[in-house]
Amino acid sequence: MYPIAFVSLGPGEADLITLKGLKTLEAADCIFYPATIIKEDAISSRALDIITELNIDSKKAIPFHVPMSKDRSLAIEAYHRISQEAEQQYLKGLKVAIVAEGDAGFYSSIHYIFDTLTKQNIPVEHIAGIPAFIASGALAGIHIVKQEEELNVIPGIISANDLIGKIESGKVVVIMKVSQCQEAVKECISKIPTATFHYFENVGVKDKEYYTNHTHEIIARKFPYFSLMIIHQ
Repeated sequence: MYPIAFVSLGPGEADLITLKGLKTLEAADCIFYPATIIKEDAISSRALDIITELNIDSKKAIPFHVPMSKDRSLAIEAYHRISQEAEQQYLKGLKVAIVAEGDAGFYSSIHYIFDTLTKQNIPVEHIAGIPAFIASGALAGIHIVKQEEELNVIPGIISANDLIGKIESGKVVVIMKVSQCQEAVKECISKIPTATFHYFENVGVKDKEYYTNHTHEIIARKFPYFSLMIIHQ
């Protein structure tokens, strides 16, 4: 029996999936993908957009919905149900794939599914992909780290004082989901004028990508969910 494959789709541009990831999706019998319910009988899914652009048979694509709530118990229950569904397909002898944007092992919430299946002794495989901050560096034409520089990748839950400390330590800082700390970031911009703030939205999504390193534009902007920042001191 084949292991359940956790396939990384990359940040949004279909061409940025790895060849191994593409081959796995083409060979899969069923593909579970994350989707958001926007209204009755209508869903939105960047993952499905990528799958469709890759000309993968949509008939084998199965959406899963995770509640967007601060009550994480609801999301964990949803991931548990998805784990059970994937296990059932696996036990039928089918080739099962579960996709994630970016890299499936990098700040990806589907680790709940991966961990649950592992505990059930179901064989799993992680197929690597390109995380959004790597694609962001390419979009901006910058070297994220050079020579002996250190990189500190952090989630968006951070205070202004802690962020200032990280920047002043000389490390390159990447903030994922920067929308969660936009006020802290804007305070840092005013207090550390020597730093360069590279701000990104929707990297890899055609006609929606946005990049700037002009601080006045960053301060005036409301950060959406799909945003991140690379900071150089």
